[in-house]
Amino acid sequence: MAAVAVDMETPRNDNRLSLPGVVAVAENLALLPSPRYPSMPRFAATRQSHSDIDATEIRSATFKVEGMVCAACAGSVEKAVKRLPGIQDATVALLRNRVQVLYRPAFVEDTTICEAIEDAGFDASIIAEEGDSSGIIIGRFRIEGMTSTSYSDSIEAALNQAPGVKRASVALITEESEVEYDSRLITHLQLMSVITNLGFKVELISAGEERNKVWLELQGLNSQSSIKLIKTSLEALPGVTTVDMDTDGSMVEVAYDPNKTGPRYFIEAIAQTGPPGLYTAKLSAPENGGGPDHSNEIKRYKKYFFWSCVFTVPVILLSMIFMYIPGTKQGLDKSVVNRLTVGALLRWILSTPVQFVIGRQFYVGAYRSLRNGSANMDVLIVFGTNAAYFYSLYTVLRSATSATFRSSDFFETSAMLISFILLGKLLEVVAKGKTSEAISELMNLAPVTATLLTIDEQNNVLQEQEISSQLIQRKDIIKVVPGSKIPTDGVVKWGQSFVNESMITGEALPVPKKIGDKVIGGTMNENGVLHVSATHVGAETALSQIVRLVEAAQMAKAPVQKFADLISKYFVPSVVVVSVLTWLGWYVGGKAGSYPKSWIPSSMDEFELALQFGISVLVVACPCALGLATPTAVMVATGKGASQGVLIKGGQALEGAHKVKTIVFDKTGTLTIGKPIVVNTKLYKNMALQVFYETIAAAEVNSEHPLAKAVMEYKTKLCSSHGQREDPLPEAKEFLNIPGQGVRSIVDGKEVLVGNQKLMVEYSIEIPEEVAEDLHETQMLARTGVLVAINREIVGEVAISDPVKPEAAAVIECLKSMGIRSMMVTGDNWDTAMTIARELGIERTSVYAESLPKDKANIIKEIQTTGITVAMVGDGINDSPALVAANVGMAIGAGTDIAIEAADIVLMKSNLEDVITAIDLSRKTFHRIRLNYVWALGYNVLGIPIAAGVLFPSTQFRLPPWVAGAAMAASSVNSFFVHSILLEVTTFDFCLLTPS
Repeated sequence: MAAVAVDMETPRNDNRLSLPGVVAVAENLALLPSPRYPSMPRFAATRQSHSDIDATEIRSATFKVEGMVCAACAGSVEKAVKRLPGIQDATVALLRNRVQVLYRPAFVEDTTICEAIEDAGFDASIIAEEGDSSGIIIGRFRIEGMTSTSYSDSIEAALNQAPGVKRASVALITEESEVEYDSRLITHLQLMSVITNLGFKVELISAGEERNKVWLELQGLNSQSSIKLIKTSLEALPGVTTVDMDTDGSMVEVAYDPNKTGPRYFIEAIAQTGPPGLYTAKLSAPENGGGPDHSNEIKRYKKYFFWSCVFTVPVILLSMIFMYIPGTKQGLDKSVVNRLTVGALLRWILSTPVQFVIGRQFYVGAYRSLRNGSANMDVLIVFGTNAAYFYSLYTVLRSATSATFRSSDFFETSAMLISFILLGKLLEVVAKGKTSEAISELMNLAPVTATLLTIDEQNNVLQEQEISSQLIQRKDIIKVVPGSKIPTDGVVKWGQSFVNESMITGEALPVPKKIGDKVIGGTMNENGVLHVSATHVGAETALSQIVRLVEAAQMAKAPVQKFADLISKYFVPSVVVVSVLTWLGWYVGGKAGSYPKSWIPSSMDEFELALQFGISVLVVACPCALGLATPTAVMVATGKGASQGVLIKGGQALEGAHKVKTIVFDKTGTLTIGKPIVVNTKLYKNMALQVFYETIAAAEVNSEHPLAKAVMEYKTKLCSSHGQREDPLPEAKEFLNIPGQGVRSIVDGKEVLVGNQKLMVEYSIEIPEEVAEDLHETQMLARTGVLVAINREIVGEVAISDPVKPEAAAVIECLKSMGIRSMMVTGDNWDTAMTIARELGIERTSVYAESLPKDKANIIKEIQTTGITVAMVGDGINDSPALVAANVGMAIGAGTDIAIEAADIVLMKSNLEDVITAIDLSRKTFHRIRLNYVWALGYNVLGIPIAAGVLFPSTQFRLPPWVAGAAMAASSVNSFFVHSILLEVTTFDFCLLTPS
């Protein structure tokens, strides 16, 4: 199979990239995986050689790459690989989905090459040598029990230390982990054991490439013979590759070719095996996103809080209310044994279940944390409540064994602390669930059921059957009635209608659909019945791609998170030290008479007062708000952006966008509509216009440039306007695409050159004064002039126009008001570029014309040397070098192009307004993050000294431990609720662009 290699360093207006090629890319969206990382990699230029590897050694490796659908994709993969150090050569076989790489292992590893391909936006895996079918795969796991960043950090560290793990990331908010590992060295079961050994419950979401695998729950299999019968029946089906069954026959995993079969056939085959009704099966696919389900966690905390109140409220009444009621006080003060009173005994009995049964989870959490070499909020809670409880227990036991010692306990302190903290945890989980609503709403767009049609060869409907949308298979014909949602991606086979795609692309106006048009799963059919042939199902659909992209973004940490992680690492140990010093200072000071005895409450002594100050320091400190400030904001912002058609690929992209001071726009397809049309033709030789265009079309037929498409469409329109049938084009030979200039070809034995003025000069073709004047006039009208020469003589000029987008000027003006400089970089000529710039209000010094793709990247790098953060806005195909070079790359295009964009932010609508939406969302999010850090640090900086008693000498004000615990719980909950508010208010209003 011949390899395909594409030179991406060609200018927009001169590298003839065909619109059909772009359409083909969009049509094959669902075959493409979402990129794991925001954009193409930014690797260092050098790498230390391994001492045990010969620097001259060259190895060969083959990679399976999924998602390449056109030459542009192949070029992106080739460029991503070749820019790595130590690469000798890379050949891409597009049709075979293979990449052959020659590399020096002393400078680069095969896993690094694999990562580079994945960072370019494609799924890649190493094809192992014969006899070794394993390779690098990615596993996703759901983890339960993480309540703070210290847990997620410890799990992440343990996974990264496991043999064979290349990369591991753990997201606290989504409760997921993504691990890239070598299955030759470690299995997903061993990875799950690593997490389980840390004390957390874990379940597998996916391991490796599982799009074409399905899990079925089986019933009725009660013997080894029945298990073997079902397995044999499934293996006999066409398209089934492997069948793996549990030993007890309760579950079966089937790998299959989706073009030949699917889960519906498996269920039918199982039901038809044996007597009717004996064997049944149902789909049991692993969870594929939508965020963690917090309902069980909410129920658990509600139960804990309820029972905590059942025991704590009586303790509060006994210690704070009944003791001041004369009749009751005498009863509670009665002695049971020696000086042990009834009240103290009841408080001990009631607080013990709260401390050790209801509060058991804090002991477990503290044990896990300390065992993993870290300390979290649970450690502070256990230290604080234990200090209050065990000191109270000491006083109770001493009073029971002494005739003179009277106990003064703090049982209400430990019980109230645990109750308030449980209330805070409950509110925190409720708020945490709101942060993942955006993903859940996206997942819920797909309908639960679908109407499957059985048709004959004449397309007559024989039967209608309602099935689960999860059982739709490729090539199924699905009936979609008005007012219902389209269940999967497909092609319209019959009918016409308008489809509301706003929930996917954000476009408000319904899109007309007719036979042959593509439809997206989850969109709403407004009027008219459609028969849709399913093309992509399950995890392959555009909706699943978007959800996966958002989930990947929420897994990525923003660089600013490192600040919080560093502080959190030392926070708890520091608080424990401060607490001990606080207790010691007040106790020693009291014994030494450093403060008056009148400061000590009548019910306490020096030790007890010091103990209360120490406990208050422990429980008032809150590392949670600090650790959750960034991940919560990133999760809310990425979900909010997705709901508005702006896909932000992770915290790094989100953080970079708010720093942008200069935005570089590509012209064609970004500032302009991107659909060039022929608006004028001038002939300089006597020849028929139709012959002229037939000659050009023949020369351009192999070109991929949008301008060539415009010429071809105009030639077709010219024939139809004269009522003529379109004849075959003359034969063209020796086609040559000249980057940045045009094309050359031999048509009917004549040399034909079609391109710009540079092309004519390159081939030493004289440009008459009349032609030069006409060309200048064309360019002054913001049109592109294409010169045509036959046998080294210019015979005509074609004027092609690409209208400016209606919102472009207002967007440029709004960016200016936001303090952002707008620049335009284009491969078009200077006259056209300047005319467009004047129309949009872009300054002359901010325009770069006649630029190759590599020039665009160099321009961006030159701006970056001045310390300015630069964003690049382009279409993500031949603008990819500039998108990668920019601090933030923004790809403008239809929503169905998202899986192939080499950008940090994907704007699903072809609308420049979303550039402002992305920047505005980023700015507001990081403003909220800064406020959260101010709140978290300010709370602890002020709260800890107050709890330690700094105000007590002057105001006699002290913070009781139970009040300190309530303050800590409120601080933690605040981190989530402020972002729930942010979720509602952070919406960019484009009316701001409307001039007053």
